Amino acid sequence: MDVVSRYFDEEKKESTLFLFIGLLTIAISIFYLTVKKEPFFNGISYAFIAIGLVQLVVGLTIYMRSDMDTVRVNHFVEREKMNIKNFEIPRMEVVMKNFVIYRWVEIALIIVGILFIFLFGQKSLGRGLGIGLALQSSIMLILDYFAEKRGKEYLSFLTSLSSVDNNVSN
Repeated sequence: MDVVSRYFDEEKKESTLFLFIGLLTIAISIFYLTVKKEPFFNGISYAFIAIGLVQLVVGLTIYMRSDMDTVRVNHFVEREKMNIKNFEIPRMEVVMKNFVIYRWVEIALIIVGILFIFLFGQKSLGRGLGIGLALQSSIMLILDYFAEKRGKEYLSFLTSLSSVDNNVSN
């Protein structure tokens, strides 16, 4: 399988995982909010719902566009190499910069979550919120780590194609 198809296939697989985790945590939250009805579990639910919705949106967005992205970039590789340099490389550079922002936001949420765990009482809403934030943000950080690693390899591939194309043109 070629690099472009493999990259977007892996993106699609991870987006499915995002969707699953988002749905699972929202389902757990609904259970906690309707059956448990305790402050501690409500706190977990609020964090799970907030980040679970982000996971659903991100997962669905990536899943829905991955096949079209594969076709588009393979077309660039086969027929319009200049568009790799003009469109796909700049797009991926923005994606890679965004990973740095995501990482810091996720780390900040983990820290806030840990602080809440230690600052609030045993079965409090605050402690539940802290556990939910720390858990969900850790999951996001791990998944984004792998996505960023894939992105670096893909961008390197695109850059090498662009370099080869520039050398042939000169």
